[in-house]
Amino acid sequence: MKIFYVILIILGILVAIPLVIALFVKKEYSVEREIVIDTPKQDVFNYVKYLKNQDNYNKWVMLDPTMKKEFKGIDGTEGFVYAWDSKNKNAGEGAQEIKKLIDGERVDIEINFIRPFKGVAHVHMVTEAVSENQTRVKWGMKGQSKYPMNFMNLIIDGMLGPDLETSLTTLKNILEKQ
Repeated sequence: MKIFYVILIILGILVAIPLVIALFVKKEYSVEREIVIDTPKQDVFNYVKYLKNQDNYNKWVMLDPTMKKEFKGIDGTEGFVYAWDSKNKNAGEGAQEIKKLIDGERVDIEINFIRPFKGVAHVHMVTEAVSENQTRVKWGMKGQSKYPMNFMNLIIDGMLGPDLETSLTTLKNILEKQ
């Protein structure tokens, strides 16, 4: 019986530690990656401003080629909505909307996640000329996590960052072949 109490105490401590740590972790998270693409800035921007093009390079969108998709508005313009619903638990369900466009410079997108977790993320894609035929693309995501899920903010860069890098590399390969 003594062993049972020891196991219970150990389990209680293992559960309590992340909960206590989460009290001190920021609720905001931010992840950003960048890549240089050997393509003129306007050409890169003209590709990334269309959310439907994410079907070709976004690792998360590519998780389930059979996911249900709905579109509202005109792609590449403010107010365009790209909604998805997937049976793949990693792709989940949600919608992204173009909130702001600065031609040739920046696309701001709001993503509303429904499944597997509810949440809102603010995403930006920025294009900067490195030279006449080279463009730096910065892709970032910011959001907030409620307690105790904010504990995950300690590792979110390591979770999302590699996926952003993979997506940016795929984008680079697409644009440099055109």
